[in-house]
Amino acid sequence: MAADTPARPRQDGTTGWVAFRHRDFRFVFANRILSATATAMLQIAVGWEMWRVTHDPFVLGLVGLCLFLPNLIFFLPAGTIADRFPRRRVLIFTYGVQALAAFLLFLVFSSEAPSEAPSVALVLSAIFVVGTGRTFGSPAGTALVPNVVPPEHFPNAVAWTNATWELAVIVGPMLGGFLLVAGAPTVCGLVACIYLCNAVLMAMLHTRVQVMSTEPVSIKSLLAGIRYIMDRQIILGAVSLDLFAVLLGGATALLPIYATDILGIGEVGLGMLRSSIAVGAVICGVIIIRVPVRRHAGNILLVTVGIFGAAITVFGFSTSVWLSMTALAFAGAADMVSVYIRQTLVQLATPDQMRGRVSAVTMMFVGASNELGEFRAGGVAAMVGVVTSAVAGGIGTILVAALWALLFPRLRKIDALEIDSLRDDEAPTQLER
Repeated sequence: MAADTPARPRQDGTTGWVAFRHRDFRFVFANRILSATATAMLQIAVGWEMWRVTHDPFVLGLVGLCLFLPNLIFFLPAGTIADRFPRRRVLIFTYGVQALAAFLLFLVFSSEAPSEAPSVALVLSAIFVVGTGRTFGSPAGTALVPNVVPPEHFPNAVAWTNATWELAVIVGPMLGGFLLVAGAPTVCGLVACIYLCNAVLMAMLHTRVQVMSTEPVSIKSLLAGIRYIMDRQIILGAVSLDLFAVLLGGATALLPIYATDILGIGEVGLGMLRSSIAVGAVICGVIIIRVPVRRHAGNILLVTVGIFGAAITVFGFSTSVWLSMTALAFAGAADMVSVYIRQTLVQLATPDQMRGRVSAVTMMFVGASNELGEFRAGGVAAMVGVVTSAVAGGIGTILVAALWALLFPRLRKIDALEIDSLRDDEAPTQLER
């Protein structure tokens, strides 16, 4: 662009730090960092403790399942609540619930002797409560972002919030791994305090006017988010691609086993493995913030999903710590591109009064691809072995990317991610080039 050519709003709102000019976005950004850190710390502490006392990979899979089940059960009412009630208040309540569940885990792990196993049922119940809080809070938090920045800065806010989760996941596993030396109760107690801080941050927001849904509560209104996605085949293809790719390629539930039995690096090394995924994602996220995806978005999405599968395959075979960490970093970088394109498609295309319900549906897909993927990895590992589970999942992800290129040719043809085109999209072909 020439120096004397006026800048276009879309580009000004896409790059740099413009979203941070707004006080409420800074609070939301801090909230995302704290929330992601707390969640990663809790998962690593519970996973380590369950593996330490049971040595059963199926139990590790159950932890992921208990985090995912609330998504499957409650995602429709969660989206409706996010559209019908002030999202800030919804988040205050859900963070309070998660703080109570983390405190319960603190009590459970503190009450057991080092040689005794904590009640698996009680631990899984607390994890289910954490998952329930996440289920009701996630659509409200995602839909809140457009309410804290003006429209011209919204694309930049989307890019930053996409990168925030992975940025915090660097800190969470590493901090969780180091704190595990002091014991799982220490980690769970700190997580409870972080969730309480999140509730305070949300109480301090002064959000822009939220356009609340006025539809009567009915089956039709509950299913509106699903209908919206199903009517837009490009969005359906992008979201379902993420679901099946990470469902097959997700290997985080196996990391405690790799850390102890295959790589021999202990709890601190486990934190390093989890952080490697986030390191790759954050590096890629910073690049996207500076140089957003402007052309060939569909092909880039499909290729990066294939790269993700290849990286997981390499990790599955690896017996070298550095090769494993490198492979996980590439997997995280590829996943970041996928997340950026998918969330840009969904958030920019959805009107405010429906963002909660649409976000709830996409959250269910994301939850399935992560937590249910952990259950798959643990269950398959229990049946056929850890390495076979990881490698088969990675190869399956590559096949999914190739299959989706054939099943969703419109997804492959997406070129630029432009806000005007997305919001006017009543027919998926409007996005094609």
